[in-house]
Amino acid sequence: MFLTHLSLTNFRSFARLDMDIPRRVVLLTGSNAQGKTSVLEAVYFLAAFTSFQTHADRQLVNFLEAKKELAVGRLVAEYTRGPAKHRLEVRLVLEAVGATGQRLRKEILLDGIKRPLTEVIGHFNAVIFVPQMTQIIEGGPEERRRYLNLALAQTVPGYAHLLSEYGQALTQRNALLKLLAERGGDQSQLDFWDETMTRTGATIILRRIEAVHEIEKLAARIHRDLTHGAEVLRIHYQPAYDPLPPPDGQIAMPLKTTVQRNGFTEDDIHQGFAEALKDNRAEEIRRGVTVLGPHRDELRFLANGIDLSDFGSRGQVRTTLLALKLAEIEWMKSRTGQWPVLLLDEVLAELDTQRRLDLLAYLDKIEQAIMTTTDLKLFSPDFVEKAEKWEVSSGMVKVREAGKEG
Repeated sequence: MFLTHLSLTNFRSFARLDMDIPRRVVLLTGSNAQGKTSVLEAVYFLAAFTSFQTHADRQLVNFLEAKKELAVGRLVAEYTRGPAKHRLEVRLVLEAVGATGQRLRKEILLDGIKRPLTEVIGHFNAVIFVPQMTQIIEGGPEERRRYLNLALAQTVPGYAHLLSEYGQALTQRNALLKLLAERGGDQSQLDFWDETMTRTGATIILRRIEAVHEIEKLAARIHRDLTHGAEVLRIHYQPAYDPLPPPDGQIAMPLKTTVQRNGFTEDDIHQGFAEALKDNRAEEIRRGVTVLGPHRDELRFLANGIDLSDFGSRGQVRTTLLALKLAEIEWMKSRTGQWPVLLLDEVLAELDTQRRLDLLAYLDKIEQAIMTTTDLKLFSPDFVEKAEKWEVSSGMVKVREAGKEG
């Protein structure tokens, strides 16, 4: 899979951008705050329909355009997937609400036909690696769940729809739990939402079990190579509802325990999850919130048994994140049959010399990569010579002139 053309209108600092993209490595050069990262953000948005920079999509619309009563940002990608060519368009429509408010809605068109997000996500794939993604390891559980959900939504058909359905049921169930806690009432009202949550939640848990198992195998091999065999990486999935009961007398599985959950079927998880919700119903009514389910799952990263979230050094965290992202690329390729577009934002500046060489060598495998840098000297002269070089300045992109390699 590879991009052939990208068009942006009123996206971030770009009032208008149209560029054909070659099927090789593209280096976006220029000073900071010129728009290099925004190009990567746009490409990733077309894959995940969310930004890695902000949770408020309205911030993606050009700030001058956003002052209007009706503002529209537009992203269009033309790309090749297998033998077929496609066109994906996203419109970010910012509308005035009330006297001072604004709301944003997304319109998504695939090959000219308007489609819901849950049907389109995964048609164009991209993996992004930016320095701030160390929060996947060092941040809170919600950062790790978000990473896992974005990877699965692009790769596993129907996963995004399941998440949406589960989230809606969770919201309704929490509202009902709070009402029952405050006013009392018939607890059987929870049965409908319990069934929806456990049905969709069971599939989500199963898909996460499969994904973590597959990604861990790839990441452990890559991590072993990066550390020259000095460290063993493990990714420990901790579902809030665990279909695998703990050993007698033990509240939870210790992190150092190797856990195999691959033997469970979707029906097994559904039934066990439903029973667990019933067993915890009184406690959840008292607290007015759902405490079991995929919305509270956790993911931990361990090197030689050390939990990197709590005790990892800066070097260990960077190496693990690099291994994780390279594994994500291979996993996505194995699942979809297509290499995702790789997006790298100032990554080489965060890596030591050997890690830079390891990463650049990996680029020979994939079909297309777009990278940003403020310093071309971080790359070998041979690599720079072969790459397409574009200069980004004040929201404009132009081909970098020969001889400006400094």
